Amino acid sequence: MKTSRITVIGDGSWATAIIKILAGNSVSLGWFIRDENRRDHIKKHGRNPDYLSYLELETDSIVFFEALNQAFENSDFLIFVIPSVYLKESLADCSVDLSGKYVVSAIKGIVPVDNILIADYFREFHNADPEKYAVISGPSHAELVAMEKLSYLTIAAGRPEVGRKLAGYLNSSYIKTTVNPDVYGTEYAAALKNVMAIAAGICQSLNYGDNFQAVLISNAIQEMERFMNRVDPRIRDIKGSAYLGDLLVTAYSQFSRNRTFGAMIGKGYSVNSAMMEMNMVAEGYHAVKCIHEINRELIVNMPITDAVHNILYEKISPGIEIRLLTEYLS
Repeated sequence: MKTSRITVIGDGSWATAIIKILAGNSVSLGWFIRDENRRDHIKKHGRNPDYLSYLELETDSIVFFEALNQAFENSDFLIFVIPSVYLKESLADCSVDLSGKYVVSAIKGIVPVDNILIADYFREFHNADPEKYAVISGPSHAELVAMEKLSYLTIAAGRPEVGRKLAGYLNSSYIKTTVNPDVYGTEYAAALKNVMAIAAGICQSLNYGDNFQAVLISNAIQEMERFMNRVDPRIRDIKGSAYLGDLLVTAYSQFSRNRTFGAMIGKGYSVNSAMMEMNMVAEGYHAVKCIHEINRELIVNMPITDAVHNILYEKISPGIEIRLLTEYLS
């Protein structure tokens, strides 16, 4: 029986961490890295020079693809780990029909301009089969996975057998998985929690303290639930790891790039200067614009999202905007 090849598309921190997990499980593994210099460095030295550079990777058994279509044609599972803002650009040259592939998203964002989830993007633009689609979500940070700290991943898939199959590739001594049928809710939660983490970072720099942060995050999960119930009504336990758990780790962890981004904004950094200093994409910056535009029609009560949008896109003072926000929270 032919062994399924799993190929990771992307080369950032989370892509590198997923490669580590899969390589340790001795799967048939491929890796598409667009940047030739980075790809050659990883092949030669077994380390990603720009992300998790301390992590030694088992590269001897990895097939490194130089062309995107070559990677697609020679793989059964495709795990996409590309920032949502670059997804369409990165796949512009794709000419392979993905209907026969298992398409997996480890992307925590929304496709800008189109304002659609990753699941809908792959279905509409690349003919991906919804029954072969899955999502890898948290709560987890790449840095902690790299250190083999016990982490829990949520695998969301419309067909349970697809989720279980993917979970089997990812389970290890330090990775535990849960299969969840809520694809849309998991993807929306992954985008929304980044927005909430930016708010937490801003409030941290404004010295609001732990008492207020607790109120902020309590209101944040309620705001997320209101939005998800409007866009995709179904029974879901908002206290679950894919929702509340992912929100908590993103809002509180020192490894959270969205919280870090928010903290820099709260200190007075411009968006551009914060992005340049971080040298990473804070998905919440793009997600808040998408959510704000989607919500123009839905009109869900979202005071935290509105506050973050006003600070980042309307250039309202963080101090003024958060002070106004405090009047809405309870």
